[in-house]
Amino acid sequence: MSVVEGPVGVVEGPALPPGWYPPPRPDPVTRFVQRVWTRSPIWAAPVALFACMGGAVGYTLAVNPTAAGAGDAPTCLLKYTTGFICPGCGGTRAAWYLLHGDIPAAARHHLIFTFAVPFLLYMYVAWAGKRLFNWKLPQLTVSPGVLIAFVAVWGVWSLLRNLPWAPFTAFYV
Repeated sequence: MSVVEGPVGVVEGPALPPGWYPPPRPDPVTRFVQRVWTRSPIWAAPVALFACMGGAVGYTLAVNPTAAGAGDAPTCLLKYTTGFICPGCGGTRAAWYLLHGDIPAAARHHLIFTFAVPFLLYMYVAWAGKRLFNWKLPQLTVSPGVLIAFVAVWGVWSLLRNLPWAPFTAFYV
């Protein structure tokens, strides 16, 4: 037995190098996901994500959210029950307008979603291309600071679009 000075103080036990700790054991869900990930074929994740995106696009095109009434599907549960516009309200309509090439109308319904879509699509193509075809597209990395700034702008915009006086009523959809 020896006494070791580590980052959390003095630890008694077998001699270990300073600052060394055994890695924590992952929880059961993490172990399951890691086991499935390592056993899955290389094409499974890009194809599954593409299928999800295709389903969302198909649903948006089939439903035509721009012609939906107040209680018709798709309905935002928060807006339906409280009257407040949630951070995602207008996203389905913005997607519908983007799919039809009307960028100003898409931005009118959800500016942040309209801004984010090209980046998200590029990130998917770069990731799936590298994974499936070993393409050398530059990966778009998002630093924590950029992510925090994006979420902060989205939060402020979500609050401003709920204010009941001008000029903020222009954000109401």
